Amino acid sequence: MNIKEKVETGMNGRDAYGNILAELGDINEDIVVLSADALSSTRGNIFGNKYPERTFNFGIAEANMVAAAAGMALANKIPVVGAYGFLLSMRTCEMVRTDLCYTGLNVKLVATATGLAMGPAGSTHQCLEDIAIMRSFPEMTIVSPASALETAKATYEIIQNYEGPVYFRLERNVFFEDVEKIFFENNYDFELGKGLTIKEGNDITLIATGRVLGLAIRAANKLEEMGIDARVINMHTIKPLDKDIVEKAAGETAGIITVEEHNIIGGLGEAVSSTVSECRKPVRVKRLGIQDQFCAVATAEEIWENQGITVDNIIRNAEKIVKGGY
Repeated sequence: MNIKEKVETGMNGRDAYGNILAELGDINEDIVVLSADALSSTRGNIFGNKYPERTFNFGIAEANMVAAAAGMALANKIPVVGAYGFLLSMRTCEMVRTDLCYTGLNVKLVATATGLAMGPAGSTHQCLEDIAIMRSFPEMTIVSPASALETAKATYEIIQNYEGPVYFRLERNVFFEDVEKIFFENNYDFELGKGLTIKEGNDITLIATGRVLGLAIRAANKLEEMGIDARVINMHTIKPLDKDIVEKAAGETAGIITVEEHNIIGGLGEAVSSTVSECRKPVRVKRLGIQDQFCAVATAEEIWENQGITVDNIIRNAEKIVKGGY
């Protein structure tokens, strides 16, 4: 399968996922798709239009849907469960923990509208705790891609080549155009559990996950103009975290800044901080994300500005760390 051909400029994460999922249906008859009255919104409809007999709608019953997915996995199917992130991470908690993770079943949880994708809908729909919840479950793998092309490649990898429960955190918004260009031009491969160095640097390290990787890259480019050499790492797999790439950054740069569209408690920043605290050479880690509070009813970009998830704030913190100001 030529994955690159299935990704168009300006495509968001759920569209890229939907296209590849439908293609995978052609080559793997064990794949089944489950939805809770959100088949179109989660882009499972592309698969469903081709394979209606392998597509199941459970109504507004997410917990029941995940429990049924466990049963399908026991029957040697590969259930792909699509739902909004705030529902898939919170309403199904017990079933994910006990039915999927405890048994290590091969079920893929595909969360759309994660982070602040539904910012204007308010705190009920903003999905800012999901990584923390899923990180706490043994056996769970968490993937959060940063571009449409990476989403497409990750979709293929976690469904076709990886066996075990996965929480796949997808973007509803369009990715940064300059980030997508980097992925297309460099033809990066997706390797589960391995962070990806986008830019080398020896002064400070910026580690980001998901769409906000674009902010880290833009900050690094501006820092370079200021004479600060920033390394940029795309941490697409949050669990298992690539400890080697984090330890290497801690040993070679003055500090680390993490950037995420998630509560700073329990997310990427804490995962990186835990690793750094056990390093031979621990360094300062500054976590940029949602500052442990409920957010306003606003767009993602407006909330980023309010919470300090911005290019300017990354630069300010990088300067402080490099100059020893912390």
